[in-house]
Formats: sequence, C-alpha cells, structure tokens
Amino acid sequence: LFLATLTYDTLRFEYEDFPETKEPVWILGRKYSVFTEKEEILLDVTSRLWFTYRKNFPAIGGTGPTSDTGWGCMLRCGQMIFAQALVCRHLGRDWRWIKGKRQMDNYFNVLNAFIDKKDSYYSIHQIAQMGVGEGKSIGQWYGPNTVAQVLKKLAAFDTWSSLAVHIAMDNTVVMEEIRRLCQSSLPCAGAAACPVLESDVLYNGYPEEPGLRDRLVLWKPLVLLIPLRLGLTEINEAYIETLKHCFMMPQSLGVIGGKPNSAHYFIGYVGEELIYLDPHTTQPAVEPGDSGCLPDESFHCQHPPCRMSIAELDPSIAVGFFCNTEADFNDWCQQIKKLALVRGALPMFELVERQPSHFSNPDVLNLTPDSSDADRLERFFDSEDEDFEILSL
Repeated sequence: LFLATLTYDTLRFEYEDFPETKEPVWILGRKYSVFTEKEEILLDVTSRLWFTYRKNFPAIGGTGPTSDTGWGCMLRCGQMIFAQALVCRHLGRDWRWIKGKRQMDNYFNVLNAFIDKKDSYYSIHQIAQMGVGEGKSIGQWYGPNTVAQVLKKLAAFDTWSSLAVHIAMDNTVVMEEIRRLCQSSLPCAGAAACPVLESDVLYNGYPEEPGLRDRLVLWKPLVLLIPLRLGLTEINEAYIETLKHCFMMPQSLGVIGGKPNSAHYFIGYVGEELIYLDPHTTQPAVEPGDSGCLPDESFHCQHPPCRMSIAELDPSIAVGFFCNTEADFNDWCQQIKKLALVRGALPMFELVERQPSHFSNPDVLNLTPDSSDADRLERFFDSEDEDFEILSL
C-alpha cells in the first residue's frame, strides 16, 4: 500500500485545473470549450496512453537497467506519440477509456505493444536496444530525432498495424516520397522478418481482418514524424502560431520535445500554454494479472494535464501526424498549404511535390550552429539534431 501511495507523491508540482477562459482548448485536432465541455476535455486527455518511468522491469538486454528513471523520458514520449498513432489506427480518434469499463481486445493489443518486456514491439527494451544502432548506448539520453528514427525501424516488425512511417528530414516533407511509401504493395517493405504474405495469422495469433491485403495495396496508414529546430537556444516566436495550428489538424499526433533535459508529450494548447503529459513519475512495472488481463489504470493520467508557456519550449522538437487514408493525407497537404498563407505564422517546414535537386549537395545538409553558439546552448537534443538546418527569419 505504501508503494502505491508513492506513485504520485514524487511529482514536483500541484495539478491545476483548466483556466476559466474563453479561449478554445485544442486536444489533438479536437476543439473544446472550458465552460461547457470540461468533462469531455478531461476524458479525452485521460484516454491517451500515458507512459512514465517504470522500475523493476526485466533487465534490458538481460543484464542492463531494470528502471528508466532519469534517462527514459524521451523514450517514453516516443512511446506516447506512437501509441496515439496505434490508437487512431486500431480504435479510432473517438475512442475513450472509461475507468472500470471492459475494453475491447484491440485496446489491449495496442497496450501490449508497449509493455516493459523485451518482446513487445515498442517496449523500452526494444527502443533502447535499437538505439544502439543509432549510436546511443543503453541508458543514454535521446533527442526527438533519435527516438523517431528508432520507432520507424521498430514499426517495420509490427505487421499487425502495418504502418508506413516517414521521417521528414531537413525541414522538408516530400509528397512524392510519402505516396511511394504508402502505396507500396508489400505490407512491410524493408523488414525481412515479415512472413505476412505467406501467413494468415498476424500478431499474437490474431487472424487478419477480411480485405486487409486488398487495402494494404491501396494505402498503408501513414505516421509522419517531422524533427525540427525552431530556433537556437529558445523557440523563435514567429513559429508559435504555426505550432498551434498543428494541434488543430484532425491528423495531429501531437509533439514530442520539452525543456532542456526534460521531455514531454504535448497534446494540445489553450491560449499561450501547451498541454502535455509528463513521463517524470516512476511507477512499478506492470505484470499481466492471473486472468492474463493487464491492469491498465496506471497507463492513463487521471488528473488534469500539465501546462507550460509555449515560450519555454526547447526549440528541438518532433511534430507527428497520422493519415489513415490517402484522402487524409491529401487533406493534410491542403491544410499545410493554407497555413503558409496565414499572416504572422512562419512555416516550420516546407511541403514540396518532389525532392529538390539541391538535396544531393552534402554541404546543404550540414548547416550547424557555429561552435561558440553550441557551447552556450543548454539543450537536450542529440548529435543528430545538431545536423538540422537552423530555421530563422
């Protein structure tokens, strides 16, 4: 009992309720009013999968850490943004988690994909070990770009979700590349370990849906992650309006980023504040119960979410979007094009039909801040993040 009461006491602040404001609250593409829809706002937030530090899980790699406290917050944020993609893919954006209510099997399938054990698709074990290939030792800090690259590699093995994951580098989204990726007829190009074409049985023995193969040929659901630098040491104010618009799009998966050395999963905004889920709480690892059912309450944040001023955001982030169909992607492209016309909103990235020819020039890809700037920066992004082009007015 004592352990259970510790879980939330480790938080360093009190949770405030939403401010009484006329400003709309935006949560992952949904608009709410604080005055008339407070319950709906809280239900939407609580329904997101909330991944925090855990302790006493099986050692990573057999002999590594059994807790990710102090180093795993960006990995947990990566899990949260990806879990939101899986929720949209398998349950839909309108799905809600209600405490004590029996959930459908697909919900547990999604949750099981993130449980802290080595054979879950997107477990902390898989992310930490796959990160070694990205030059990160187990227990080392990740930036938004590294976690995005690792999740992309892991998604290739998730034949149940059969996602097309695209990471748009150098602040440029190339529509042609995405269409080619999503229209590929192989359910998981690039993953040699995918027996899907021969087998009628998918993940954990669940039979595939009727018509699944036909649909795969047409369009694989897209997870689009865009790592960005929105300034040097602090966010350039000119991007704030555009960042807000990202949370207004129905395709929004939110944003991973945070403050220096402290990662958060941002799911919306109200006024000049971002709304986020915070992974910095250590909870005991969860074991399936006797019935094989997973106790899931600790994976849902049941208090009002945290808020912080947009101006405090570290400039190194990754923005996420989910396009279930080709029509969703076309709609997203139209919204991004319209956003370029909004006064006072500087585009955070460029949307182009095909790869610009200058991309083949290696000098263009390596615009780094000069070392005197770099020395001054109190920042948490990776060596990879230093290769980003710096966006400026």
